[in-house]
Amino acid sequence: MTRHMPTTDDLLELLDIELLDKDLYRGINETAAVKYPALFGGQVAAQALRAAAYSVPEGRQPNSLHGYFLRPGRVDQAVILKVDRERDGGSFSARHVVAVQGGEVIFSMSASFQVPRQGPQWCPPAEPEFQPDELDEGGVIDRFDHTVDIRGFPPAVPYDPQDWPVPGRMWVRARKQLPDDMTLHACALTYMSDIGSGFGDGQAPGLPRGGPSIDHAVWFHEPLRTDDWIYIGMWPLKAGGGRGLYSGIMQDLDGHVGATFTQEILFRRPENPVPTTAHLSS
Repeated sequence: MTRHMPTTDDLLELLDIELLDKDLYRGINETAAVKYPALFGGQVAAQALRAAAYSVPEGRQPNSLHGYFLRPGRVDQAVILKVDRERDGGSFSARHVVAVQGGEVIFSMSASFQVPRQGPQWCPPAEPEFQPDELDEGGVIDRFDHTVDIRGFPPAVPYDPQDWPVPGRMWVRARKQLPDDMTLHACALTYMSDIGSGFGDGQAPGLPRGGPSIDHAVWFHEPLRTDDWIYIGMWPLKAGGGRGLYSGIMQDLDGHVGATFTQEILFRRPENPVPTTAHLSS
């Protein structure tokens, strides 16, 4: 008998993982996932960070995460999240989380949390070429239409009509208002950080604009509300060995940089191109 798996189109519900036992959680999948060959990697990473956050002492905020996509996520199975409490120090907490389906690990993540502290501030913000109201809604990656609003920038090098439009720069925000929980907003930033590709602008001739995610790292710098516009700018760093490495920045309308990230993708040319870098790699 086939078991009916609950799904959701709501980002808040996606991040509202279910407690099964101590340090053991279950997450549901996006409704749109059934149209794709694998789960969206940003979903699994965001749910893993949420699970880790539930285990740390009160008041500690995400500092960074480093994750590896090991197997494609199954759209017909729930994601089971197991948290290992590695260490709680005076200021930092370290956690390790594995996402499991069918007894196999599909995603492995280490995460760090810190007691917020005051200190020197410096970061040159990006200067977006367009503001959100200057860009058209939709037409970027339709699988996210229900969870987030995306306003993609025109690519530096125009797309071939056969290519999928993977944004290298975009404004994005949650479709619905989220609670005043900045750890939740950090999880939403993690979700958003996996949507586009640093090769999406086509500035690296002869290379695919996207591909399956291999690993992903995010550093959180200051809290941002993800139900307001977040600028995501990405740029390529290196390609070789069938892989591509890129970095990105996430900032609000006032130029406050909330997170930076680096991701490595696998370059493939499948018969049916995948319209995002964000699927778990096989």
